[in-house]
Amino acid sequence: MIGYLHRGVEKIGENRTYQQFVPYVDRMDYCAAVSNGLGFCLAVEKLLNVEAPPLRASGARDSHRAQPDRQPSDLAGYALPGHRRDHAAVLRDARAGRDLNIYEKYCGARLTTHAFRIGGLEYELYDGFEAEVKAACDFIAPKIDEYEQLLTGNRIWIGRLKGIGVLNAEDCKQYGVTGPMLRAAGVKWDLRKAQPYSGYEQYEFDIPTGENGDTYDRYLVRMEEMRQAIRIVRQAVERIPEGPIMGKVPKVMKPPVGEAYVSIEAPKGELGYFVVSDGTTQPYRVRVRPPSFVNLQSLDKMARGSLVADLVAIIGTIDIVLGEVDR
Repeated sequence: MIGYLHRGVEKIGENRTYQQFVPYVDRMDYCAAVSNGLGFCLAVEKLLNVEAPPLRASGARDSHRAQPDRQPSDLAGYALPGHRRDHAAVLRDARAGRDLNIYEKYCGARLTTHAFRIGGLEYELYDGFEAEVKAACDFIAPKIDEYEQLLTGNRIWIGRLKGIGVLNAEDCKQYGVTGPMLRAAGVKWDLRKAQPYSGYEQYEFDIPTGENGDTYDRYLVRMEEMRQAIRIVRQAVERIPEGPIMGKVPKVMKPPVGEAYVSIEAPKGELGYFVVSDGTTQPYRVRVRPPSFVNLQSLDKMARGSLVADLVAIIGTIDIVLGEVDR
């Protein structure tokens, strides 16, 4: 499984300028591309010791970039086992779960968006952006209820997921598991609350948790996380102020000698970037802490005692993307 998509992304980052490397991180987790972009930009901004991006850029990041990213990732996280359990209609609906036209209209891409720039945003928001984001939320919200009506109380679904792939809180800590998997084990940990960044302290949202740490609880947590993501988006889109979209960053970036680590709460868990500067236009070292790779190491623990057929559901609720696992 591991090794077939290896592209040496971190080493590529050491042979590109800081701005040139931004599009590469989108290709790691292509279900949450803009979350990857946000994490790297925050790390370089910290390394540059520049002021925070303008409020308009920060609000747009929250409302259009990082939070909507959680929808396709969480949908994929439960739609895969749904598809394998003969719920193909769920997967088809999940693919339509986010309005990709918004991304395309903003930056010209629908998946690997390259939407962020170090210091803010490249493009101004288009006319009607706010209205389209609200419409996308209105479209997705009832879909989540529809998915739950189909699956949550379904006795076949419960029978094949409940008690399968159990990973308790202590196991999560031992394996370094974060994100929905950790919260499904009952640990109420979310970096957006514990270590707020990009203005998350101003939003009201809950941290959903489970009790048993099994595949069924991970499914339930992801369903509720989609609702909370919509809740944040609705708040963020109402608070986008007027003003510039780029902060004061040099056109030729030569951060002072030093290092910076920044982690964010990506849809799959903690996504961290460690960047080392030697004072030139290219990073001396780039290392990524990808949640897909870290969380995947718990598969052996969860799979023991289960059927081979259960592996699909377990992997689905780990919610890996192999582009991020291999990098």
